[in-house]
Amino acid sequence: MNIFLTYLDKFIASLNTIANNGDINLPENLNGLIVELPPKKLQADISCNAPLILSKINNKESLNLANFLLKKFQEDFEEFEEIFITKPGFLNFKFKESFWENFLFTAIKEKEKFGSKIDKKKKYNVEFVSANPTGPLHVGHCRGAVLGDTISNILKFNGNEVVREYYVNDYGNQVDNFTKSVFFRIKEILNNENFPENEKDLYPGKYVADIAKNIIDKKKIKNFQNLENIFENLKKSSIEESIALIKKNLKLLGVEHDLFTYESKLVNEEKVEKTIEKLKKKNFIYSGKIEAPESKKNNTHELREQLLFKSTLFNDDKDRAIKKSDLTWTYFSSDLAYHDFKIERGFDELINILGADHAGYINRITAGVSALSDRKKKLTCKVSRLVKLIKNGKPFKMSKRKGDYITVEDLINEVGKDAARFIMLSRNSDVELEFDFEKVKEKSKENPLYYVQYCHARICSVFRNLNIKIDSEIKIKDKVFKLDKYEREIIKKISEWPKCLAISQNKLEPHRIPIYLYELSTLFHSYWNLGKEDKAYRFIIEDKPGSAKKMNLLKLISFIIKSGLSLVGVEAPTKM
Repeated sequence: MNIFLTYLDKFIASLNTIANNGDINLPENLNGLIVELPPKKLQADISCNAPLILSKINNKESLNLANFLLKKFQEDFEEFEEIFITKPGFLNFKFKESFWENFLFTAIKEKEKFGSKIDKKKKYNVEFVSANPTGPLHVGHCRGAVLGDTISNILKFNGNEVVREYYVNDYGNQVDNFTKSVFFRIKEILNNENFPENEKDLYPGKYVADIAKNIIDKKKIKNFQNLENIFENLKKSSIEESIALIKKNLKLLGVEHDLFTYESKLVNEEKVEKTIEKLKKKNFIYSGKIEAPESKKNNTHELREQLLFKSTLFNDDKDRAIKKSDLTWTYFSSDLAYHDFKIERGFDELINILGADHAGYINRITAGVSALSDRKKKLTCKVSRLVKLIKNGKPFKMSKRKGDYITVEDLINEVGKDAARFIMLSRNSDVELEFDFEKVKEKSKENPLYYVQYCHARICSVFRNLNIKIDSEIKIKDKVFKLDKYEREIIKKISEWPKCLAISQNKLEPHRIPIYLYELSTLFHSYWNLGKEDKAYRFIIEDKPGSAKKMNLLKLISFIIKSGLSLVGVEAPTKM
């Protein structure tokens, strides 16, 4: 039960009734009406801005309108203990104890599904990671992997169908250079020939030697004397080994894709040509000239006729080239073909998780999806910003080509899967993240994962000591259901969980979940510590449950913590 959406609907219904009676005027829509948490200093549970958004159309001061609406809402709603006004015109509502009692027992029945909401089941494609198949994943990829996987988890939790997809860019110069690098490592292993360290665009990392050894050991290729003769087979084997390494890295992180789509397959099936032809028929392709990039404007830059896509028709800042100067297809044209392949599979919505270096690419590809789908399909791109590694108090730099970087495997070995995932989601993906190796291993409040997991373990210990299963019905009943001020803060926080999940899905911002779990855990630990001084706050008194209310609050907290950690892809330990 999302009380914020529930009471938004109820207040709108009440306002419509008041308007139908001729007492107020309403605008064409009430999109600006919100129900939210009031400031913490106010003794209220929810707040509404109705007087503020209705004052202009009714030609009344918002405070005067608030007084009028307060009286009307008092007549319409029995569940509020108190309604009061704060400047400049907010209505604040405090629920009766009976409301919270009903809320608690309704929520408990849903167990770990509490907070999920299925409006209309949709089919989503979530493409994430999609790192070039030229070596293992590094920490930068890790953040995008966790982001995409958690978004997928949230969508599925809310009843949607989700395909997790990885796009393999196994076509072009970078893969050719990677293949050459593997070949030189093979020659080094077999013939003791020196690897050409100074040759431009090669991949000299140690992992390339490991891939070379695996290819030699599998004996699929018999003769390594001439690169030209074995190039295609070696490229295929090199990509297979690299993808196997990437899948291993992802599995260590708790990530498994449903589908790997290969660019080479789309090229071989002439998907690019077919997609461009489709755009031509829609009159979105033309021959023309585009201005030089800012970086080249001061240099000699030849303006030439190019095949261009009319992306400016779809809110891009300029039209985009489809072919290079050598008349081969641009990377963008291949990406158009790939997204057309997504559209053809009938997804309702497409989501791309992009690295920081692709942030400038969003407008053109969203324009492409709009053009190819006749504006019927929505593509949402989320950018995963850089991760700054801190080790021993100093920045740790990485370079994929040189091989001097921390891989996902290194990270997991150092801090574990749970810490890696939780900390990667500790901030909005739109901002850079500092990952301090020492801090994520602390066993204190300063380590948010530890604090959340410890909350769950503490609750499990209560039920274990009482010999009660945590998901069983509490048989005891309280004579009177009454919340003290600490319990009221906890249940108010619990009421925010459905809202947190809804916003996390609607805005594709899963970082809200670990932040919420930490805040809920902080309230719980504070309450737990009160019991050290006053037994009235204890959950166990003389080997018996303190009260049914307390036990049910504990159960609901544990369900939320376990559910939230599961969405993040993290364990909820019962002992610590």
